[in-house]
Amino acid sequence: MIDKSIIKVFFLVTYILINLNVFAQSQYCTIEGNLVNEKGEAVSFANVAIENTQVGTQTDANGRFSFKTDLTGERVLVFRFLGYKAKKETIKLAKGETVSLDVRLEVDNINIEEVVVSGKSKIQQISEQALNVSVIDAKAMHNSNMDVSSALDRTSGIKVRTSGGVGSNMNVTLNGFSGKQIRFFIDGIPVDNFGSSMQLNNIPIDMAERIEVYKGVVPVGLGADALGGAINIVTNQKHKSSLSASYSYGSFNTHKSFIEGTYVAKSGFRASMNVYQNYSDNNYKMKVDVADINTGAYTRDVIVRRFNDTYHNEMITADIGIVNKSFIDELLFGINIGQNYKEIQTGARSSSVFGKMHRHGDIVMPRLKFIANDITNSGLDIRLNANFNFGTETYVDTVHRRYNWYEQYKEYNGPGGERSYNHYEYNNNNGIVTSAFDYTFGEYHRVSLGNTFTTFNRKGVDFVNPDATDEHPRKSQKDITGLSYNFNNTSFDISALLKHYFQKNDYMQRYNPSGRHGDYAFREHQKKFNDIGYGLAASYFINDNLQVKASFEKSYRLPENEELFGDMIYMEGNSELEPEKSHNYNLGVSKWIHFVNSGSLSFDLTLFYRDTYDFIRPRLNNNQIMLIMENLGNTRNKGIEFETRFTNKKRLNAGFNFTYQDLRNYTQYEGDSDVESVVYKDRIPNMPYLFGNADLSYAFTKIFKDTDRLNLSYSFLYVHVFYLYWPSLGSNKLDIPTQVSHNISASYNLNKQLQFTLECTNLLDAELYDNFSLQKPGRSISGKIRYQIF
Repeated sequence: MIDKSIIKVFFLVTYILINLNVFAQSQYCTIEGNLVNEKGEAVSFANVAIENTQVGTQTDANGRFSFKTDLTGERVLVFRFLGYKAKKETIKLAKGETVSLDVRLEVDNINIEEVVVSGKSKIQQISEQALNVSVIDAKAMHNSNMDVSSALDRTSGIKVRTSGGVGSNMNVTLNGFSGKQIRFFIDGIPVDNFGSSMQLNNIPIDMAERIEVYKGVVPVGLGADALGGAINIVTNQKHKSSLSASYSYGSFNTHKSFIEGTYVAKSGFRASMNVYQNYSDNNYKMKVDVADINTGAYTRDVIVRRFNDTYHNEMITADIGIVNKSFIDELLFGINIGQNYKEIQTGARSSSVFGKMHRHGDIVMPRLKFIANDITNSGLDIRLNANFNFGTETYVDTVHRRYNWYEQYKEYNGPGGERSYNHYEYNNNNGIVTSAFDYTFGEYHRVSLGNTFTTFNRKGVDFVNPDATDEHPRKSQKDITGLSYNFNNTSFDISALLKHYFQKNDYMQRYNPSGRHGDYAFREHQKKFNDIGYGLAASYFINDNLQVKASFEKSYRLPENEELFGDMIYMEGNSELEPEKSHNYNLGVSKWIHFVNSGSLSFDLTLFYRDTYDFIRPRLNNNQIMLIMENLGNTRNKGIEFETRFTNKKRLNAGFNFTYQDLRNYTQYEGDSDVESVVYKDRIPNMPYLFGNADLSYAFTKIFKDTDRLNLSYSFLYVHVFYLYWPSLGSNKLDIPTQVSHNISASYNLNKQLQFTLECTNLLDAELYDNFSLQKPGRSISGKIRYQIF
């Protein structure tokens, strides 16, 4: 339930904003109007600014613009858009007044490739915030065959670890934090409750417009309890009718398809639908040790083919509502409907081989989205999202057999399974409500209030033994509220924030009622957590091409449902987990060098430090079949990120990045004793600490016709060797070897509508492992066709 103090804060801030609005209305004037071309057609997303200032905006999809300023007197308004001549209009400004304009732009017939656009893109604007944030331009990757997780894997500071091929278990590492320590969003909505049917490694890159990666301080608008970062996938924001489709086929019988359609009427009615599917046999070859099915004797380093790893998922997301009205920007009712099926080949190690075990899930999630910007020209923006997932997850292990890698098996009499014998179906009953209020006053000030409330109540039944079905409560509620202030002028940007964290968990606690060995019982238990976090971020442009950033945050991360209650497949639950807390520091510098008529060169360098308590990390459970999460007293991580990129007239694009992080255990004593831990100051095991990426692409234009384009690209991924266990426990120094992967692709655009792509990943067919003994696919070749109808 939401804390009463939070409700009081909410109403207090709302009251203050309303009264500030009354005062602010008379302090600035409003500039509004419409921008069209010579044919009277709306010019969308053009730059509108007062000359020699940073005050301005962009036109919307209908060519409308509106913004406020406290500047007065005679001013020059400048309109710019690629392919049109710049237009200047002289206006007179007075406080409290509204200036309305209708402006017409003339086409500029110069060569488009020679146009230099001085305005900053949305990606640039986000990247230059005081927060430590990287932005991936997903639209530039739409011709590729990647999913969202593959795009993230090429970003500095991020390592995506998978346990196999398409649809396999995935974990994201960001500045030493991983898994649930990193929060994920789609259009600002947490994906915690989306289930297995909609994950980062099955969402096609075609669905995304950009991906925002926040490292350290997370904006309050996202309403997250992230320990050290968040990733927000911004989907294609279609403001006009469109229809496109793509299909790809590749190695291991892999099929991927995507259809996107949007209809926008002049009346403001909008309907859209995205449909996508992924399928793969995942029957790639592996090098493993094979046990004789009768004697158990091992044959080392045998090449075998995976045989129980088929994966497929199908997803539909649809919205209907109204957009671009004077009183509301978006009011959409939507639904996500999907399903997935995944055969389970191995456990946490490749020595465990399963031949019939599988899982499947579905999602039925109605959604509501409401956005109203600059309500009645007051400077107040409101965003509200709500959804509830009625989907189910099912785990099936009912075949009483023991398999080896030759697909041989031994059958046993009576009921049983390959690992646990159950057919468990559960519904997590996940619901999320997010709200955000942004109030802008004056030219440089903004106050933001954000809240995210989530609820979880797992209910399940075991069909093979319904009388023994565990009815223990597994409930959790979380409420995250944030309040921030931002000041932003031409060269200086500063943000200060406060966050309130609340969690309530209900579960059954095991205890020994008699004290006799082996005697146990359960009793209901409730656990609550309340605390306050805070942060500060600032940036300064020393000149137009040099920016420095610094940020600090005291953050908390509340344990997730799978960590507390398990997922029935890979993870055992631990309801005694404590929230993690961390002090995060970032210091960065960005430099841009622009060459006349020959492109630009950029450099980004970031130093980071994390001091974390009750760090949650995975370890193998007692029988080494599943993972279980545990708290580690204190860890510290210091590291460096570096990225450089060169572009030349949209033809040549080359970049390189690397990350080094020194994540170590600073829990000095074991338990309550005064005995120093053997692994004190050891590097945290099973965590990559040195990795990087490089890429190079070049585009050839007008090869056969004026409208065609051929883009050739190469990418390189590197991960340095790292230990599986604690280095100081030297008796068992297993490691995950150095990983090197080369990838190439060729993409041919016949015109703006039709594109063809041919890709090869892991070109040299290297043995790749993100996790010990769980080999990833070898060389894979795929082709893709994409058609944009309009």
